[in-house]
Amino acid sequence: MRRATVYRYSVPMEAGVVLRNQRLKTRDGFLVSLWQDEKTGWGEIAPLPGFSLEDMSQAQDAVQHGLSQWVQGASLPAVASAFSALPSVAFGLSCADAELRDELPPVLSTRCAPLCHGDPNELYARLGALPGDFRGRKVAKVKVGLYESVGDGLNVSMLLEALPELHLRLDANRSWTPVKAEGFARHVASELRSRIAFIEEPCLTRGQSRDFARLTGIAIAWDESVRETGFTVQAEPGLAAIIIKPTLTGSLMRCRQLIAQAHAAGLEAVISSSLESSLGLTQLARIAQWLTPDTIPGLDTLDLMHTQLLRRWPGSELPLTDASDLEIVWQSK
Repeated sequence: MRRATVYRYSVPMEAGVVLRNQRLKTRDGFLVSLWQDEKTGWGEIAPLPGFSLEDMSQAQDAVQHGLSQWVQGASLPAVASAFSALPSVAFGLSCADAELRDELPPVLSTRCAPLCHGDPNELYARLGALPGDFRGRKVAKVKVGLYESVGDGLNVSMLLEALPELHLRLDANRSWTPVKAEGFARHVASELRSRIAFIEEPCLTRGQSRDFARLTGIAIAWDESVRETGFTVQAEPGLAAIIIKPTLTGSLMRCRQLIAQAHAAGLEAVISSSLESSLGLTQLARIAQWLTPDTIPGLDTLDLMHTQLLRRWPGSELPLTDASDLEIVWQSK
């Protein structure tokens, strides 16, 4: 016998969270609970406004349709693969299925690249205390492209000069013109550039980003490109990594394929958050520990939220909201 329940959540966000010029006041999504043979599996389906192909209404319709098929005997991997055009649905359902079948390993690593923000003194102390990765590097992340690129360059230089063991991942979200990208690089000394692990999509087009890497010697990573039709994973001059955001990418199977292709091409594959709840983040941490154990994931987003959901992130003091406190929007009969 199979049973399924879909819950809706809405978690208040910190006031300063802005995505593509849109202030995000709450993080909204669905939690899916599957039950079969005395086992339970959970998944999170949370389209990200401004980034996901699907919205909440489309996701809800799809998950209810898919789970109706599953409780009647359909294979959930097959159901999830049918929603490739709705990545958050495909990923959430595949995670719930993986838990149900004990495929998703229980061990998670809380290592993640911290986001650099807040009080400078506290930030420097936090970065100085970071443990190293398997290469001994302290790895952190900086959002760039929100303000003037020259200021970004000065800020990055200051961090790298102050902390000689620090390596930075930068995320520009295709926000720079070639002129602005050049302005950033001009304010990062050449001897510091090798400690920029990569910049995620510095420019609007892949061609401009490739030119940036060639002219500056600063490595790049594909993020948005990974989710575009026709994208293929391949080694390129100046390319260091691909970023995999499962909520925006699709099923667990699709994510595993991309990771395998990246490793075969000699590239890093970095698992990264799309502002999931603590439930989703703990699952992403388990996936990262399983499939990319030598790469620190980008999961430092929980502090942007006011509460945790269902499962605690180890060490977090945020209050926890249990499933019993959430609205049930669909339940199998």
